[in-house]
Amino acid sequence: MYKILIVEDDEKIARILEEHVQKYGYSSYVVQNFQEIKQEFLMYSPHLVLLDVNLPYFDGFYWCRQIRTVSNVPVLFISARTGDMDQVIAIEYGGDDYITKPFHLDVVMAKIKGALRRVYGEYAARNEQDSYGVNGLLLFPAQHMVKWNDRKVELTKNEYNLLSCLVKKVNQYVAREELLEALWDESAFVDDNTLTVNVRRVRNKLEELGIIGAIVTKRGYGYSFTSEWGEER
Repeated sequence: MYKILIVEDDEKIARILEEHVQKYGYSSYVVQNFQEIKQEFLMYSPHLVLLDVNLPYFDGFYWCRQIRTVSNVPVLFISARTGDMDQVIAIEYGGDDYITKPFHLDVVMAKIKGALRRVYGEYAARNEQDSYGVNGLLLFPAQHMVKWNDRKVELTKNEYNLLSCLVKKVNQYVAREELLEALWDESAFVDDNTLTVNVRRVRNKLEELGIIGAIVTKRGYGYSFTSEWGEER
């Protein structure tokens, strides 16, 4: 079931959107804390975001950029702003589409379905030639997605880059320092635990696909992606 995150501070509009997407079989979650939208995004891990522009504290353009630091999920702006520049900024800041208020619910649903098809459905299959991997595990750079057999899972930007670094050196140990340097800017403060947390998250995502024990730890040095992983039965 696809999950839709709704970022809308007008409770009436948020409720209408929530009820409508659920009517079409999608799961939905309405953001509760408009100061912690990125955290709620990470908590819910949606397949698509409906994002208002006029929000408390920071506008939707800001939050779209924050989401883009961790995910490439489709972001559809829904806003009462009708100016051309607002729509240009929305796309330049990482939005995939822009819907103006008042909107027709059928139009919203058509755009949601179209975006989901492009990223996860029948149209996404056209991009599989851009994938790479090992032993049937496929990584899709444009989508930050991983596929194993008939299962797919989406990763955050850092999770994907971490897995990509390991897969490209399959069966070799990669030093923690090399992974940290590849994933984060030198100006960012990153403690040693941050990498550990991201490795754990990648392991959990792989387990969702049925892959067990693919990432091996070499204590005091780093990690390796082994081509001889176990499978969930």
